[in-house]
Amino acid sequence: MKIFFKIIIYLIDLNYKNKIVSFLKRKLKNKLINVIDVGAHKGETIQMFSKNFNLGSIICYEASKKNFKSLINFKKKKYNFNLEIHNIGLGSEEKELDFFQTSESSSSTFCEINFQSNYYKRKKKILDIFKKENYIVNREKIRLNTLNNQFKNFSFDSVDILKIDTEGFEFDVIKGACNYLKKIKLIYFEHHFDSMIIKNYKFSEIHEYLKNNNFKKILKIKMPLRKTFEYIYENRTD
Repeated sequence: MKIFFKIIIYLIDLNYKNKIVSFLKRKLKNKLINVIDVGAHKGETIQMFSKNFNLGSIICYEASKKNFKSLINFKKKKYNFNLEIHNIGLGSEEKELDFFQTSESSSSTFCEINFQSNYYKRKKKILDIFKKENYIVNREKIRLNTLNNQFKNFSFDSVDILKIDTEGFEFDVIKGACNYLKKIKLIYFEHHFDSMIIKNYKFSEIHEYLKNNNFKKILKIKMPLRKTFEYIYENRTD
């Protein structure tokens, strides 16, 4: 039943993911690109970008110790590009923060979870049907770093794509880039409009922040079966 559920979700997501890939291909025109993947989960972005793009480097960050175990397997493979994976969280400042690890691992987050929200109750009910274990949340302390610090270790001067999937913590990651934000060409992130994740920002705030830093929204696409959209912003700095 669990495998059947995963297949259904995969097929539903495939069409909209292909639209994003096609859009990025037109924008990047098959040039050699460098990607920063924050919230790498279990390597979905590695698979998508290595299959469809001409990669120079992809640097992955995953805060969850549980999810990171799946990423280690990618290091065992041989690629024609540089691949780095780091088991650390990124935010707006260096500090220790509670991390909420969910049994449905893609929902793990640094944000508080509203267990009373209707969205959470529906999601839990559906997932409990298809999973052997119940939908549970465990809390652990994780030390955060910033993109501003990490940029100093990169072997390249500019980033073609900063992809962020951190379940409501996207704005913190972007603010943590600080002086290096101008070196990022495209920012690709998702934003939840449901009430399950208690974010510390509204979409209008992240939009204004990026706008004030010379970024323009060039793509908006709804994720199937979710109150969530994915966005791509382009750096228009000359």
